[in-house]
Amino acid sequence: MGRMRKFAPSLQPSNHMTSVSNLLAHWFPMPKILHPRSAGVDISDASIKWMALEGFREKGRIVFWGEEPLPEGIVVGGVIQNIPELVTALEGIRKKLGGIVSVHIALPEEIGYVFSMHVPVNSRRESALNMIEFELEARVPIPLEEAVYDFDLITPHDDDSGDEIGVTVFPRTSVEKYVEAFQAAGFHPLSLEIEARSIARAVSSGSDNEPITLLVDFGRKRTGFAVLKHGIPIFTSTVGVGGAPVKKSLTEKTSPTQSGADEQKNEESKHTADDDKQPLIEDTLSGSESALADEVVRHYQYWDTRRNERGERVTPIECVLLVGGSANLKGLPGYIAARVQASAVRPNVWRHVCSFDDYIPPIDRRKSLQYATALGLA
Repeated sequence: MGRMRKFAPSLQPSNHMTSVSNLLAHWFPMPKILHPRSAGVDISDASIKWMALEGFREKGRIVFWGEEPLPEGIVVGGVIQNIPELVTALEGIRKKLGGIVSVHIALPEEIGYVFSMHVPVNSRRESALNMIEFELEARVPIPLEEAVYDFDLITPHDDDSGDEIGVTVFPRTSVEKYVEAFQAAGFHPLSLEIEARSIARAVSSGSDNEPITLLVDFGRKRTGFAVLKHGIPIFTSTVGVGGAPVKKSLTEKTSPTQSGADEQKNEESKHTADDDKQPLIEDTLSGSESALADEVVRHYQYWDTRRNERGERVTPIECVLLVGGSANLKGLPGYIAARVQASAVRPNVWRHVCSFDDYIPPIDRRKSLQYATALGLA
């Protein structure tokens, strides 16, 4: 799929920062034709997902993909706690990638910070980085000497304010742990970026007329929120609301098999032929939907009341995109749309990869929502 500039340049520090490592010091973007065959890798607290494509934009084909669970405690809140165990897991995945060792890596939102700002029109990269440095202390709780960061151009010539850019910041130590683990497992990291950027690359049009969008990544144990402007994250947040409690409640209340709980969660929803079990299922799903919808509303309203650096109200959110494995709760888009009074949909994550007239991916639509991050990296 079409590749946009990734987080790699952020790992090339400005003159005011010491080099993260020899590897980080020479990570620069290359033209796609020069890139080696690569895979996108998405690591969460609970699993590792990967995706490798062949072909180019709108002509892509999946060659390798999969998911492996991660034992509890290896990654916690996006922070690597056990590098040797993660290396072992990554080594197993490398054996399933058919010789591919070059990877693009998503960094978890829990450990990153995102904000937008303006720089003078047509600022040189070094000048923009210097201006970002002056903003860091007020924007993120990471000392300058302990931070790595990058930016994406959002809106050139944004009225009279200059160029609008989206800035992403990570703790240096956290980034180094991810690089160390992948290198020890025999991989060659090509780039790193915040996972919201990866998802946005898969589902956003990135066009100038695309409305401000709230991206909701509804996972097993947590939900990530990102406000997108022209496909670039300008705000991110993570909350501890996920789909795992729904699965657990369905298992306890209706006693399906463990493997059937996900299917029941996704398909049975609030309309089932089993009237005896229906109230229990309805209560369970309504509780989860309500908790998630409450968070969506909270983020929606928070953004709607924000003001930019000029004191003006920001452009409101017009659309909510739902991804992640737990986004498959039947009726969830309509439930959230009614709560926030805005469009809420499950996007087509294949929009930039292929046309269904030419190719049908081996991953069905429901499951594909779990692979949005890896697909955006591939």
